[in-house]
Amino acid sequence: MRFYYDPLDRTCKSVTGAVVRGSDLTFHIRYEHGGEGSLSADTCSLNFYRDDGKTFSFPMERTEDGLSVTVRFHSVGLYFYYFSLGAGRFLGCGPQRRAVVCDHPASWQVTVYSEGYRTPAWLKGGIMYQIFPDRFHREGEAPSVPPHKILREDWGGQPSFRPNSFGKVLNNDFFGGNLNGIRAKLGYLAELSVTVLYLNPIFEAYSNHRYDTGDYRKIDGLLGTEEDFCRLCEEAERRGMRIILDGVFNHTGDDSLYFNKYGRYDSVGAYQSPDSPYHDWYNFHPFPDCYDSWWGIETLPAVNERSSSYRQFICGENGVLRTWLRRGAAGYRLDVADELPDSFLREIRSAVKSEKADAVIIGEVWEDASNKIAYSERRQYLQGSELDSVMNYPLKDAIIHFVRTGYTNELRETLAFLRDNYPKETLDCLMNSLSTHDTPRILTVLGGRQCADKEEMARTVMSPAERDYAKKRLKMAAVLQYTLPGVPCVFYGDEAGVEGYMDPFCRACFPWDGIDGELLGFYRDLGRIRTEIAAGILDDGEYREIFADPSCLVYERRKGKKSLYVWCNRSSVKYTVTLPRGTFRELLTGAAHKKSVEIGADSYGILMKI
Repeated sequence: MRFYYDPLDRTCKSVTGAVVRGSDLTFHIRYEHGGEGSLSADTCSLNFYRDDGKTFSFPMERTEDGLSVTVRFHSVGLYFYYFSLGAGRFLGCGPQRRAVVCDHPASWQVTVYSEGYRTPAWLKGGIMYQIFPDRFHREGEAPSVPPHKILREDWGGQPSFRPNSFGKVLNNDFFGGNLNGIRAKLGYLAELSVTVLYLNPIFEAYSNHRYDTGDYRKIDGLLGTEEDFCRLCEEAERRGMRIILDGVFNHTGDDSLYFNKYGRYDSVGAYQSPDSPYHDWYNFHPFPDCYDSWWGIETLPAVNERSSSYRQFICGENGVLRTWLRRGAAGYRLDVADELPDSFLREIRSAVKSEKADAVIIGEVWEDASNKIAYSERRQYLQGSELDSVMNYPLKDAIIHFVRTGYTNELRETLAFLRDNYPKETLDCLMNSLSTHDTPRILTVLGGRQCADKEEMARTVMSPAERDYAKKRLKMAAVLQYTLPGVPCVFYGDEAGVEGYMDPFCRACFPWDGIDGELLGFYRDLGRIRTEIAAGILDDGEYREIFADPSCLVYERRKGKKSLYVWCNRSSVKYTVTLPRGTFRELLTGAAHKKSVEIGADSYGILMKI
């Protein structure tokens, strides 16, 4: 007897993905007689277990074509399940989440989230653009800098990467990109159809990356003023764009108003005295020179997020979160969300949503965010009371693996677990990047040349042949990025052909005098397709795999009666795909197709019915 169960098929599981608390969920196993051996379906049951050790078992009833059971979920949380077939045999999770008969079953997951969980509609279907502020664009004269900072006049030069005589990389060289520079380029971003700007930290700090916050209530002087920020938000909004800020709430800088290790601030910092109002923000053992820090980096003293005064400072009525929302921000990306306690994340969400109901909260999580275990605790990011979205690193890695190797398996597996484990509200606003400030540039990754150390990275650039190869691969990756569930996030300069290995080389200046016009044109086309031609379909449309083999993937994005068909073929084989009735246009080339489309070797395309 052969069994069929696929949780992404609604004839098998009545809701795709996570479910709302209090809702009914029907599980249906289809079977057909034949094949080798036989199994008794009369003793089949659905078995659940939870992290707390509780288990549940539900007998399944015979139907015309299989076995079925309906379960109601009364509590928010994660439930893991498999099926018993009797006689010591089980049905468990196999490739692409489909069932396999086995002795030791792997489990599927049901994520149950709270009623009323909604994510911002304005984010879905849009395009995000990530900016590292010091390196995007400088408008006007840069202000003078204090002696411990270096202002570079060689825009586009190599960022400093060598350690000083004490073995430390100071990250204190600045190229002078500023908020007015971003505002001056809003027209350029509009041509890319950008709807959301995500800015790496903009608050006062010692370093050029500004993850070592010095003062949460003050814009860094090299970037501009509070008035400059408000003007940026206002003009961006007039162009249909919103601004998301980087919320770095797990640690501050040691050179900060709150810690003040070097005495550069007019305050009594936690490092200076146990009587400091900020002392309980940090954990000393013993005071003052031994303290918790982020990953042992002493310039980044870790904050005790359980401090009531710190939480009030961040989340209170006049706290940091509400202050910048009032000044125009549309939400936050939360740095190292894994290291923020669930209770703190809930308090952050409450403050943000109370101030601006449609503001977004995105977490930096590098794995499956639905079931992440961090510091021995199962996290609750996507159960309705914490995050709206996360940085979608699993999809990033899967896209890169596919376009580099030509194998679809990892991409298909990733898409399956995202769709199975995440709430649809989350899935549609995932932050889908190919590069970030923490990873090498996508063009360099696809070029394929490896380097032994930073000295080699600093002097390595692609040959023309390597660059042409990488650009071809990048275009295919971008097609996937722009058409799969979630929101594409372009790291500034990827569309212009910027190369760069790991930090700091991935944080190079934007090449305003050396933009790769071919890539820029391609990204503009993708932006227009996403936000104009296919508007609505890619907001929250369903995903369906049409065809897949080891090297080719064809999928549909559907909403109502409208569909988009996408293919990416990394093989040397040509395929013919039958089309529904009507005339279809390939949106990147303009070619028209009826009845079928021939998918060329090593090609990609986006089809829509005319």
